[in-house]
Amino acid sequence: MTTTNAFFQHFDRHAHGKGLKGAATHYCPGCGHGLAHKFLSNAIVELGIGDRTIAISPVGCAVFLYYYFDVGNTQAAHGRAPAVALGHKLANPESIVISYQGDGDLASIGLAEIMHAAQVGIPISVIFINNGIYGMTGGQMAPTTLPGQKSSTTPLGRGRMEGLPLKVSEMIASLDGPIYVERVALYDQKQRKRAQKAITKSLRLQAENRGFSFVEVLSECPTHWGMTPVEAEAWVRDEFVPTFPLGVLKDENVEPWFHPAKPSFCPDAMVEALQAVSEPPPRFSDEFPAHLDPNDVALKLAGAGGDGAQTAALLLAKAAINEGFDATHIPSYGPESRGGTSYADVHIAREEVLSPSAPNPRVLVAFNTPSLMKFGPTVAEDGIVVYDSSVISETPEFNAGVRVCPVPCTEIAHDLGHRIVKNVVALGALQAASGVMHAESLLTAIRQSLEHKCMMIPVNEEAFRAGAGTVREE
Repeated sequence: MTTTNAFFQHFDRHAHGKGLKGAATHYCPGCGHGLAHKFLSNAIVELGIGDRTIAISPVGCAVFLYYYFDVGNTQAAHGRAPAVALGHKLANPESIVISYQGDGDLASIGLAEIMHAAQVGIPISVIFINNGIYGMTGGQMAPTTLPGQKSSTTPLGRGRMEGLPLKVSEMIASLDGPIYVERVALYDQKQRKRAQKAITKSLRLQAENRGFSFVEVLSECPTHWGMTPVEAEAWVRDEFVPTFPLGVLKDENVEPWFHPAKPSFCPDAMVEALQAVSEPPPRFSDEFPAHLDPNDVALKLAGAGGDGAQTAALLLAKAAINEGFDATHIPSYGPESRGGTSYADVHIAREEVLSPSAPNPRVLVAFNTPSLMKFGPTVAEDGIVVYDSSVISETPEFNAGVRVCPVPCTEIAHDLGHRIVKNVVALGALQAASGVMHAESLLTAIRQSLEHKCMMIPVNEEAFRAGAGTVREE
């Protein structure tokens, strides 16, 4: 980092940092982001915090902030910057964390995140750039667009049916968590000095461990307002400010309070805290199930809510991890709690799962008709389908070579006196039909999951063996 600013000497975004373009940002002429960046850089240098600063840049015009600031940076999903900022602050309490967000990001999809982060009150600094428009995506109406203001989605101007603009700083200031909230502007030199002072104060309060601060910057967007830079400055002064008055909305004198111990990342401490077992579980599979796939076996388990597809999928993933393979379990819940279809994708990889989804599974377990009809045709050629023939009477057309195993899972579970174990019946059938893992691998995972319900272990073991026996008889 240089001694005069917190920027890189060359901006690689343009011309790989060479020539005049290597010293130019991507912002439009007259855009307020450039000034806000300058004031943020000045504050970082003045406070001497560059070596411990982390900037969070989410979706929006500031998405390429990491090209410009010679500080730590994390990119966040749309609206999620405050949550990411809190994660950084709690993991490294001595860091200075800046969440830099626009109005389309913070005041729309990220409104819940910023409200909860502010109420928690942990020292982070939020710089909120409000230009009343979606700048990056084409000039659509934002939550802060003024009444009558035209945008690509309100070509006649924002009307009453589109609602009134959100006054985010007032909302933040009404909470108990924040200690400092101020709204500033950039339209003349006097306001720019106030903006510089506010941003510096926000970072200083964090460096002193005093609390959460929020600085809203009314910013120009000449491009999407259809104005020259000079006209845009006048518009902020004459039109924007009456709706969003400038000034300090909250300023509390709070003693430094944030002094948490730095978290421990010691694996042994984590095992102890979770009361986990450090000894590796027993292994029963001699090798990876390469007969199903050389490197990565994709499975899908689907049924209605309550069928146990999610639990069975999780048991599969746990068993694979016990065997030393990499495994993922991704659940997907349908809108219906009963009668529809929810599913889980499971991958078992020899070394590393590269994608957790399973659009064309090698193995499918289906507990109801909608699930079989939806996912059956997606099973890869020469794959395996296990379905509950107690409740499914209709089957779709499968790809070439698919082995179909109808198993009366519900009927077997009913005969055992516990309908809830029909998913374990299906697991036993799956194991027998596919050989994806040794039977004891899955039984061990079941016993581990029921260690606090030991009375249920025998009936689950019986259900597993009954399902496997049905396939072997077939």
